[in-house]
Amino acid sequence: MLVGFGGVAALSLNGGGEAAGTTGIVVILLASLSWSIGSFLSARIPMPPNVWTASAVEMLAGGAGLAIVSTSIGEHVDLAAISGRSWAALAYLVLVGSLVGFTAYTWLLGNAPISLVSTYAYVNPVVAVILGVLVVNEHVTVQIVLGGVVILIGVALVVSTERRAKRRPAPAPADEVTAPQNA
Repeated sequence: MLVGFGGVAALSLNGGGEAAGTTGIVVILLASLSWSIGSFLSARIPMPPNVWTASAVEMLAGGAGLAIVSTSIGEHVDLAAISGRSWAALAYLVLVGSLVGFTAYTWLLGNAPISLVSTYAYVNPVVAVILGVLVVNEHVTVQIVLGGVVILIGVALVVSTERRAKRRPAPAPADEVTAPQNA
């Protein structure tokens, strides 16, 4: 996982030739930390058995937290200033990003090892770079390519480690081991 984190650092610290601001880096780190904590706790606290309900509860909790933070720092929404294109982007994020993506993530948390599920955090920046190139003609630097390669190596290491762990037989509990009997 540290290999993937190193790749993300290479992408975010100086990805496009411009150094990222301290505030942006802190926000990214806090977001990653809170996401990791939530993912870790989801397997340890009572959650609704239905994946749709679990997703709704998690999104409502996150939305409430964001509403509290945004209100406390004085943010407000001017509905008249929002363009039609922005409303369309919001609709896409709600439908695809939240309903489909987040619900799939919630389902994976209940059905796959957390180390494997968490590789999304490393794959997303690579996807963002590819989309940036395809959609808005962003330029790719050597550092971005190297960061992406390091991320993919990190994901491959996590996936291969999970596969090896599944192949190993579980050790027999001590109380099941019996002494050989004499005939």
